[in-house]
Amino acid sequence: MKKVASLRYGVIFKKAFSNPDIFKAFVKDFIGIDLKINKVETEKEFFPIIGKVDTRFDLFAEDIDNRVIVDIQHVRYGDHYDRFLHYHCVALLEQIASSTNYRPNLRVFTIVVLTSGDKHKVDMATTDFAPKDNQGKPLNELRHKIIFISPKYVTDDTPEPYREWLLAIADSLDEEVDETAYQRQEIRQVFDLIAQDLVSPQERFKMKDEYGMEQLQRDKVLETAQKIARRLLAEGIDPDIVAKTTGISADDLAAIIH
Repeated sequence: MKKVASLRYGVIFKKAFSNPDIFKAFVKDFIGIDLKINKVETEKEFFPIIGKVDTRFDLFAEDIDNRVIVDIQHVRYGDHYDRFLHYHCVALLEQIASSTNYRPNLRVFTIVVLTSGDKHKVDMATTDFAPKDNQGKPLNELRHKIIFISPKYVTDDTPEPYREWLLAIADSLDEEVDETAYQRQEIRQVFDLIAQDLVSPQERFKMKDEYGMEQLQRDKVLETAQKIARRLLAEGIDPDIVAKTTGISADDLAAIIH
């Protein structure tokens, strides 16, 4: 077994996946595209700001045809589908220079890694922008995608080639991996890069800072969910429906009821 830093932390995820070879292999297995890049940017921002939110991308790379974004989210927000739709649209809108041409030069693909899971409990979900006729036939337009992946929910039915990536990310979350269980060279390279004895003091500081911020966000999310739950219960909504709606655990909901 190999001791590693957890890929739940943005600083660690970016340390590994900003490696161009790892990034390209990861992207190829999820969207089937061979990116031609020699660098991956971290904390990418656009100037001037698009819209009213200063959007920042964890990992960002593009070649002459494709713009690919990978974001890591550990805190489970209720709005991450809308949040990353906004991120994705920003990466599209930034390419439009004038009203004479609304077609972006680059296809945009956003991959969101939800390490803490999602209420739908699926290993992968895709937002596909491609229009189709009334028979369901694609028109081969708007080839942009958002892919949400949840390593917690990988199963025997999760298809390769991306199943091994999900297993590797999930395996790292307890800070110990069995590297012999993985065949992909790039995945073993990830484990080498995030080995605990290679984590710098600066990276450890950022991990602690992220952990503190995650806890604050969890507390805020739980407080909001509890307020909603109390209101729904007061209106006579069935507790099972309240639990599913708010995502509150049975124990926390029982405490609210009593």
